[in-house]
Order: sequence, then structure tokens, then C-alpha cells
Amino acid sequence: MAPMPQNPPDLRPDLAPKMRLDAPRPGQPTIGMVSLGCPKALVDSERILTRLRAEGYAISPDYGGADAVIVNTCGFLDTAKAESLDAIGEALTENGRVIVTGCLGAEPEFITGAHPKVLAVTGPHQYEQVLDAVHTAVPPAPDPYIDLMPAQSVSLTPRHYSYLKISEGCNHRCKFCVIPDMRGRLVSRPAHAIVREAEKLVENGVKELLVISQDTSAYGADIRFAEERGHRAHIDDLARDLGSLGAWVRLHYVYPYPRVRNLIPLMAEGLVLPYLDIPFQHAHPDTLKRMARPSAQTETLAEIAAWRDTCPDITLRSTFIVGYPGETEEEFSYLLDWLDEAQLDRVGCFQYENVAGARSNDLPDHVPEEVKQDRWNRFMEKAQAISEAKLAKKVGTMQDVLVDDIDADGIATCRTKADAPEIDGNLFIDEGTEGLSVGDLVTVEVDEAGDYDLWGRLTSS
Repeated sequence: MAPMPQNPPDLRPDLAPKMRLDAPRPGQPTIGMVSLGCPKALVDSERILTRLRAEGYAISPDYGGADAVIVNTCGFLDTAKAESLDAIGEALTENGRVIVTGCLGAEPEFITGAHPKVLAVTGPHQYEQVLDAVHTAVPPAPDPYIDLMPAQSVSLTPRHYSYLKISEGCNHRCKFCVIPDMRGRLVSRPAHAIVREAEKLVENGVKELLVISQDTSAYGADIRFAEERGHRAHIDDLARDLGSLGAWVRLHYVYPYPRVRNLIPLMAEGLVLPYLDIPFQHAHPDTLKRMARPSAQTETLAEIAAWRDTCPDITLRSTFIVGYPGETEEEFSYLLDWLDEAQLDRVGCFQYENVAGARSNDLPDHVPEEVKQDRWNRFMEKAQAISEAKLAKKVGTMQDVLVDDIDADGIATCRTKADAPEIDGNLFIDEGTEGLSVGDLVTVEVDEAGDYDLWGRLTSS
């Protein structure tokens, strides 16, 4: 499997000793943050740091300058747990005063068994407990004339895009997943609070809102799609509300319910990006049944065709698991054939691995590691060929792109509407970028395509 994402690499205190931050005033308590895992954990890190900064704490980009370090962990897979333990150990070695939070914090004995010297362990999205632990380890000492003012939110992403978390938890019981055990059942935020947060982000220059949750499609179901202050807690209404703000709106983690079809017209209208991140996980009905997921993937092919009929420009992204317990060669071949028919634009694939506490661990007929690797190779070979063919068709087209970075050589790294940050491809502009700035929205003519990336040149307009 690919290394676990570490969000964001240029803001981790162990990776960014030269990051520029406001220098702490004399005597100001200072906290470092190591944020691991998915964008949902990244949002938790931002909220924790925002609260701490409002209480008068400074943020340190390195271990040596921090009075204590918070490690926000990932605990979804055993490999992620191991990497989280490594990060905790490194923080203990480099700093010595470590507070652990995040998904792995749901198993405090697991952490303290490996690292008994940690100061405290809290679970995912337990903001108050994290703050209490910080207050105990590093008592606040605010300057009332400087520190105790409403703070602008701390952002761990570039200024031009931001993740927008709309709910916590999940009501599904997929056998390979322990997220409901770690993060609990679905808890949706009020729609008016989400819209207000989004308004503030756009007012501060954010050009793209990345909507995230464990199950975006189910947003509002736990609160009966309540309407409050003129905003209804339903994903259709929320997408329309967010789409009215003038920024790109990208939907992630959309569970394949039939009602997803209601979002597609909003994409065709241009209110939200024509991009759908939808985790299919597999295609064979028997495999899906063992996963405890919807098994009517033949109907899903019809849904995909309908989505494309309504919005021809839609980009479909998904993730899959190969080598799930009991997966036969016939079931895997079925998945490859399904992928041929579905022609998904962006595809990720994981080799199955046991996760402590997951019900799939007890299933019979686990697939040998060498077979998992072979199937992963074959799956990715097909996915790459599909991606290459789809990108080749974009040569000669005009694409609106968002500039993410401009390096010392003047090469601009951009993303089209079909590309989410860090998980999809990029579009590169290697000449004529002198007038560009990070965060610009520009139009580019595509003149070259690769397996996953595009190259282009700025249009005169």
C-alpha cells in the first residue's frame, strides 16, 4: 500500500523546521502539531489549533520550539496505526511532551502500551479533552491586550482551498471498517453553520470548498433534514447553498445511494463541480455482500450512464479493495470487466488488510499476499490505461484551472475541475507563467497528456 498521507507535509513540525510563523512573544506558551491521516483529521487539527491560538498559544513549526506537541493520529488500517505509533515515538524523542488525539486515540491502551510516557490520550473530535490536556501540560498565559481576541481560523491547507466538514461519524456497518467504532454514528452539523463557515472562507479568498464527511450522501438524516435559519440540512439543499457562493464546490465521500442522482443536475447547472467521489469498493455482488455493502452494481452501471447523460462532463472517482477475504479469481475478473464498462476517470485501489476490531477479520478464505499484489497490479494497469485514454481526449480542449503552486523555475502546478488536491492528477504550465499567482483561476489549452497528468498553455484571454 502507498504510504499514509501526512497532512500537510509543509506544516508538520518534524518536516518543516523553516516554516515562517509569527514569532512567539517572550513567555508565550507554544504548541506543535503533527497531523496524520485523511482530510477529516486535518480539519480536526485546524479546529484544535484555532482554539489554542485564540487562547494565547503560539504555534511552533518545529519540535524544539514547542512546549508540547499534539499528534493527531490515524487508526483505520494496521499500517496507519504503525505509522502513527512511529510519529508519536519521534515526537517523544525530539520533544518529550506529547499529547495524542485522533482515531487511534479510541484505543488508549494500545498507545500507552507502546508509549507509556505520553501526557494524555484523547479520541477523535474530542476538542475539549484535547484543550484540557494542553492546559494541564502547558498552562495558558495569555496577554489580554494581544491574545484574547477572536482568532481567524488556522488553516493547514493553502489559502485558496479549504476542506469543509459537514458531519461526523457513520451509520454503515461495512465489515472491513471500524470508523463507526472510532468516530461514532452520524452527527450532522446544522446547515446554517456550514454555510456561514463557507461564507467566511470565501470572503477570506478561498476559491475551492472541498466538502467532506464519512458519508456525505447521508448528511442531515440524523436530524431529520431539519431546517433552521433558512437552510435545510439535506445534501441537495446544502450543495445548492454552497454553489451560490461563487467558489468551486467539490463533493467527497458520496455513498452510492440512489438519491445521488439528484445532485447531478446541480453539476450540469454549474452550481457544484461536475465531480463525484463515490466509494464503490468492489463490483461483484458476492464480494459486496461479504463486505455488507450494496450489491446491485449492475444497477450502478445504469446509474453511471444516467449521470453522464445528464452531465456529460462529470468526472467519477472511486476506490476499490482487492484481495478481500473470499475473493475468487472469478470475482476479481468480474471487477475488471465492470471497470471496463464503468470507465471511471479517477481510481484508487487498496490491498485488503485486517484491521483490529473489524468483522472481516473473521471471514474465511483470506487471500494470500502474493495474490493480492498480483491483483492490485492488474487492476492498476487497467485503471491506468483508462485514465491515459480519457486524458488523451482532452488534448486541444480548453480547461479552467486553479493554480496550486509555482516553483522556482516558473512551472505552475494546477488542477482542473476534474482534479482534487493530493489524490488526483495535475495540469502543468511550463512557460508564460510570469503573471500568475497561487490561487489564480485561469483558462488553459491542453497540449499534452500523460497517464494521470496534463500539460497546457495559457490562452490569450
